[in-house]
Amino acid sequence: MVGGAAGVVWLVLPVMTITGEVPVAAGRDEPVARASVQDTESEAARRSTAQDPEEHSGYYADGSTSPADLVLPLVAVGGVVVLAGYGYVRRTRRARTRTTPGVVSPQPPVTPLPVRERQAGTALVQADDCLRTSREELAFAEDRFGVDAVGPFAGALREAERELSAAFAIRVRYEHGVPAPEEEAARRQALAGIVGRCAEAGRRLDAEAPAFDQLRALERDMGDALGVAEGRFRELAGRTGAVEAALADLDTRHPVPGAPATTAVTGYVEQAKDRLVFATTHLNQARQATDLGDTGRAIRDLRAAEGAISQADTFLTGVERLANSLLEATQLVPAALTGAEAELARARKTAPSDLASAHATLAAVREELTSDAPYDPLDALRRIVRALLPLGAGPDGVLGFAARLVARTDISAADGFVGTHRGAVGVAARTRLAEAQRLLDTDADPAAADVLALEAQELAEQDVRTHGNPYAGATDEPTSGVGGAVLGGILLGEDPDGGPPLSFGGPDTRKRRGLPPT
Repeated sequence: MVGGAAGVVWLVLPVMTITGEVPVAAGRDEPVARASVQDTESEAARRSTAQDPEEHSGYYADGSTSPADLVLPLVAVGGVVVLAGYGYVRRTRRARTRTTPGVVSPQPPVTPLPVRERQAGTALVQADDCLRTSREELAFAEDRFGVDAVGPFAGALREAERELSAAFAIRVRYEHGVPAPEEEAARRQALAGIVGRCAEAGRRLDAEAPAFDQLRALERDMGDALGVAEGRFRELAGRTGAVEAALADLDTRHPVPGAPATTAVTGYVEQAKDRLVFATTHLNQARQATDLGDTGRAIRDLRAAEGAISQADTFLTGVERLANSLLEATQLVPAALTGAEAELARARKTAPSDLASAHATLAAVREELTSDAPYDPLDALRRIVRALLPLGAGPDGVLGFAARLVARTDISAADGFVGTHRGAVGVAARTRLAEAQRLLDTDADPAAADVLALEAQELAEQDVRTHGNPYAGATDEPTSGVGGAVLGGILLGEDPDGGPPLSFGGPDTRKRRGLPPT
């Protein structure tokens, strides 16, 4: 720019200095001065013309500019243009290779879609674990402080549940090809939506975790919290014997060969006892740590004991709930079978050739009902409901009630299994369970909800078998219950003693307490 300006000045300056006459000062001797000036100008002009008649002050005789005087300014301007272009090219190249903020940098490599899918699955599992753990500790706070005091935290938990439900719904659609597999960008966006929803669920829990800790005030008042946990422990220890007897009675009344009606809760009493052993150990340690003034250790042991107590309650409640469902199903089977047979009779008038399978199923259930052979009443209701599905039986009436009873029982069983084995259960089982719960809550399709609940139970059991028990070889494991606590997600399992327990909150709360992500 400076060179260009200099060139312009060079071109314009001669023009600005041309004038028609030489001004002189006026005075009394003006004629003499004028004549003297004119003589001087004439003499100078003659000498200049004699040397070069066309180079007078750089102009021709007619006043035009000489080409020689234009060359150097034009060269200067051209050089400036070349230098400016070279500088622009260099700046552009540097901008493309620099990584400082605000400057264009190379795009990072695209993460493969399968990796994104695994990341979304991990986010779902972690968020689900945070909700389950938060729900368990919230129950102890409610026992101590009452429903009103824990209202804000219960509200945050419900909001987090809605976010997680939405995340699972996205995954269900994703598994069913929505967005389509060929729409990779849209599928990446769907996976990002899952991760975002899970993050929001955790954020809502994290936001309330400090206030929740202030409410419990375990650092200042460990005694009352221990009292609540010990009270629940004693109540569960008293229930264990009665539940064990009830389970034995169920096995006697429904001894179905190969598939007993109590399959879903087999081993639950033994696992409840295992969790209670673990709880006993950590309640005692919490008391000892409190007496010694080791508050941090006392809080850790208390939370571990609370987690074990919650899962022992889940095991025992699962058996009791199944006993009630079997009793309700036994009373409902005759009415459901009669209603199904009536539906089948009406349908024969329009499509007799399409009902052979349904007729055979209902006939088999009728035979079981009238014979003295033991049968599974819940399974009988399940078969009745599924036999009528091709006929488009609605959700109303006895058949709709039967469908909801079966779905509710199986969803509850699957949820209890996932919750008490969450240290091993993956995203596939949890996704099906979440969708089953959604279908039941909306009363959209109880029969489909039941199918998904059974799939969730089967997938969860496979995960547990694959996971195994990492503490099976430990000499004190059978008496300490650490293996069950790790399998149940009460402890994270990275330390020889099972690691630290989890608590109310999301991923950031875990980081704040020095806990690694699940």
